[in-house]
Amino acid sequence: MEIRKIKIHKLAAYSFVLLLFLLSGCQSKVYLMPTPAALQTGEHDPFAVNPDQEQTNSVIVAYATNRMGVGSQDEKKYITLFDKNLRLGKAQVRIGSEKKSWTDLYGLSTSNERNGNIVLELEGTEDLAEIDSEDPIEELLEEAGNFFEKLNEALDRTLDKDLILYVHGANNTFYKSSAHAAQFHHFTGRNSVVMFYAWPSAASLLRYAVDVNNARRTVPVFARLLELLGRYSKARNIDILAYSAGAQVLSPALALLREKYDDQDIEQLKQRLRLGEIYFAAPDVDFKVFLENLATYLDLPDHVTLALNPDDSVLKYAARHHKVSRAGRPDPNELSAEETRWVVEASREMPLDILWITAETIPDMAKGSHSFWYSHPWVSTDVLVQFLFQARPADRGLLSYGEKEGVRIWYFPDDYPTQANLAIKRLMERLAD
Repeated sequence: MEIRKIKIHKLAAYSFVLLLFLLSGCQSKVYLMPTPAALQTGEHDPFAVNPDQEQTNSVIVAYATNRMGVGSQDEKKYITLFDKNLRLGKAQVRIGSEKKSWTDLYGLSTSNERNGNIVLELEGTEDLAEIDSEDPIEELLEEAGNFFEKLNEALDRTLDKDLILYVHGANNTFYKSSAHAAQFHHFTGRNSVVMFYAWPSAASLLRYAVDVNNARRTVPVFARLLELLGRYSKARNIDILAYSAGAQVLSPALALLREKYDDQDIEQLKQRLRLGEIYFAAPDVDFKVFLENLATYLDLPDHVTLALNPDDSVLKYAARHHKVSRAGRPDPNELSAEETRWVVEASREMPLDILWITAETIPDMAKGSHSFWYSHPWVSTDVLVQFLFQARPADRGLLSYGEKEGVRIWYFPDDYPTQANLAIKRLMERLAD
């Protein structure tokens, strides 16, 4: 009898561990992105201008999540179950092995020389606050107040006074989103405060429908975070980069906020939310829905960028699933004449920049690339320059076509690395004035 009970307990424990594994998703490794082109020559060194440089291969990033949390406060594990509440905390990510010195990391971060892949590891998390979705924004609990106090202290110490918020895509884990946020923070020269939003992705291509449903349910929770950041953070601007299916969270959330405060003065609303650069990288969201949302909120942020690859292989299959094209691989034939005219006008006269990311103009980029914003050194350079300087495409060294006849499209010139270096020098001089 006792032996049977022991077996049952072992089976229950095994089942629980297996359940956590399935809910957490497969923890595939994240490797350090290639060094951005502007950092490879040694001509520009963002690490050198950091007055608060931590010479370590560990990186701290803030996080917000509506994943269900299990475990202790200082070792919380976030699984794929949806939660209507917000959890706020910080994550520590190590770049490379424990034996890798800062000198080694600095060297490979300022050149294009790599001896193999550099793994990013999530060393630990600290859950600092939980905010009930029913609590009034005006009434912040003490633990949440402590989180924002720490966030504001980090903003006080950094050169870049904007907060950069990263929203991951589908087929993702908490670990992967923390690693992508950490490497982006690292390549700013650690001059920016970076936060990531981890919504409950199931981390499996076979469960893509689960991700779509959880992204939809996350929209009001994420919109609430934006209101909290606008009210309690000291950030000059809240800049947001949404990757792939992260657009299914960000795009409708911005439209929701604009509609919620439709009766308020737009300038007062802009000042309260302080939305700066909004960047959609390969957005996996219905093309027409994206445009409908965009038309609703385009007067809210400073600028919106749509970075698309017309040959994106991942979005090709996503379009088959949804039976309509994706904003990151749009089909113009889906638009009416009126909708087409609006896109043309928005690209030429409104704060909308459309980047044409294609292997035809960018060397050594895979034709079907979906991860171009961080996996190609040219594009990652442009992303960093945009966020660090709040610079427009022409000021970043990009060229345009279609301004007189149709949609204005921005693309990378053949000598982009040279143009980017010149652009950075001009932008630095402008900051010094």
